[in-house]
Amino acid sequence: MSTLRLVLGDQLSDSLSALRDLNPAQDVVLMFEVHEEASYVPHHQQKLVLVLAAMRHFAQRLRARGVRVDYVRLDDPHNRGSFSAELARALERHRSRRLIVTHPGEWRVLEMLRSWPQRFGLQLELREDERFLCPLPEFQRWARGKRQLRMEFFYRLMRQKTGWLMHGDQPEGGAWNFDADNRKPLGDDVVPPPRLGFAPDELTQAVMALVRARYGHHFGELDTFAWPVTREQALQQLDAFIAHGLPQFGDYQDAMRQNQDWLFHSALSPALNLGLLLPREVCEAALAAHARGAAPLNAVEGFLRQILGWREYVRGIYWTFMPEYAQRNHLEAQRPLPEFFWSGQTQMNCLRECIRNTREHAYAHHIQRLMVIGNFALLAGLDPLEVQRWYLLVYADAFEWVELPNVHGMVLHADGGLLGSKPYAASGAYIERMSDYCRHCVYQVRLKNGPKACPFNYLYWDFLQRHQDKLGGNPRLAMPYRTLQRLPAARREAITQDAARFLDSLQ
Repeated sequence: MSTLRLVLGDQLSDSLSALRDLNPAQDVVLMFEVHEEASYVPHHQQKLVLVLAAMRHFAQRLRARGVRVDYVRLDDPHNRGSFSAELARALERHRSRRLIVTHPGEWRVLEMLRSWPQRFGLQLELREDERFLCPLPEFQRWARGKRQLRMEFFYRLMRQKTGWLMHGDQPEGGAWNFDADNRKPLGDDVVPPPRLGFAPDELTQAVMALVRARYGHHFGELDTFAWPVTREQALQQLDAFIAHGLPQFGDYQDAMRQNQDWLFHSALSPALNLGLLLPREVCEAALAAHARGAAPLNAVEGFLRQILGWREYVRGIYWTFMPEYAQRNHLEAQRPLPEFFWSGQTQMNCLRECIRNTREHAYAHHIQRLMVIGNFALLAGLDPLEVQRWYLLVYADAFEWVELPNVHGMVLHADGGLLGSKPYAASGAYIERMSDYCRHCVYQVRLKNGPKACPFNYLYWDFLQRHQDKLGGNPRLAMPYRTLQRLPAARREAITQDAARFLDSLQ
């Protein structure tokens, strides 16, 4: 009797634990494209093409190695549209009741897998996802008993564990991070490297046609699709970033510029989250560049922190606190998502620009997501469930394990400070400092109140006023709250009125 090995759409790695000890003579790899996964949220069209095209290329890769692959396409007339229904058909085709699968990336999928043994009389072997650098039991041992889980301390632990950028037990350069060196605004004389894009091959073009036909009503544009869909392409993208982006990534990782969608960012997260690249090899490529003098310490440390620190950390948060974590709403935010999150039609140029980038590429870099779109969602009190759903469907790299903690914890402070020590709230001054967006805006960032003032300015202070009972005792907000208390009563009333006028206009 053959053993079936299920490979999910974000598990496209040769080293996947479900493929370990595979016997090509007896075992069959199952891969399913199902409408259920394409539509549980209406994913960006480019995200759908990326996942489906990468899956089809990975199946080709396995077959070239002599592996038997039972692959069900979305447009197969017999496709029943769900993982469970397709598994039932596969069990009958192969007359097997033994299934091996690697731990999935989403809670709802794990719950589905756990139901299969009883439902189908199945022997299920669920293996750990060994592609990550911190096993979940290790993270949970670190988290046990702590009231607050600070990424910085987890990151230091991971640096010590790996020995990366360490001299004995001390960090290279005498500091654990170089954030202070990584906040330079992008001068007009700084020219970012062009994006390395990949023309869709025949297989990917067929997927694009399928997505247009079935999901053309979903958010996003498709004609600009240029993501890597094979491991070879992903390795080329990694090499291009190490050579051309990493040397200046540190200096300008927080910068933003009008009509510049990529800057010095790697844009490797879709390939990483699909499994086309592994976090260890990506980190080691950056470390090797530093060792040969091709990339400065602040750039390599900043890049390392995103992967070794933040990426591993949010995965640990997700699997330690789900499913309850997804329902948290510490600030009791309830405002519906404004229509311009879909259309981009807003007079706030920074939001218009970041949403345009998202619509055209299924991508925006972390500061655009956090300090422009996310900052607005926080200050406006948007419903966390609606915001989380939006982030999950619009970005090519958004899988729930990484997206949900970022949105609930870092963007919206909905978890009450488990993940972040304070809300990431800012006025228009931050956006002016880190971008040229304000130059192109009808609002005036230097004005604090009135119809021509940047809405971020009065929304910021109104946010602090509204939530003083929950945030007033936060030591990291002591300075802005002291400033708020010193404002004249007339100014505070103007803030309240401006914020109410603006927020009412969103409906």
